[in-house]
Amino acid sequence: MIVEEPRQLRIGLVAHDNKKRDLVEWARYNVDILSRHELWATGTTGSLIERELDLPVAKLQSGPLGGDQQLGALIAEGKIDFLVFFWDPLEPLPHDPDVKALLRLAVVWNIPIACNRASADFMVSSPLMESGYERTQPDYGEYLGRRGGGLSA
Repeated sequence: MIVEEPRQLRIGLVAHDNKKRDLVEWARYNVDILSRHELWATGTTGSLIERELDLPVAKLQSGPLGGDQQLGALIAEGKIDFLVFFWDPLEPLPHDPDVKALLRLAVVWNIPIACNRASADFMVSSPLMESGYERTQPDYGEYLGRRGGGLSA
């Protein structure tokens, strides 16, 4: 659904170590767009973006220390509208379950997810970024009633 008046989006930013530079370069290229929105990020990623682009960033814990889970909780609470998560598919990660949980929550709550520079470019250049787009909120009432209140697999 598209509403008339644009609103500030709450954008979550995460990048694994080998992808942080790529995310910072992407953010620098899109600084005009990002500056019109509220940015949330895991610790190290947020510090890099804030320092190198002089943009305010709400910083959570580092990903392996719980930042991925904090961001997932914000998604579940409806406080993140769009997730940019440059993850490294070639590196084994000790916190891989947290990564999968974050991606899962973004899908469960119908949050747009950009996992690489190309998808992030397509999403931020979409007219929907500035149109006041309201994503469809899933209704899990029937599911919760059937499962006794939990969202476990």
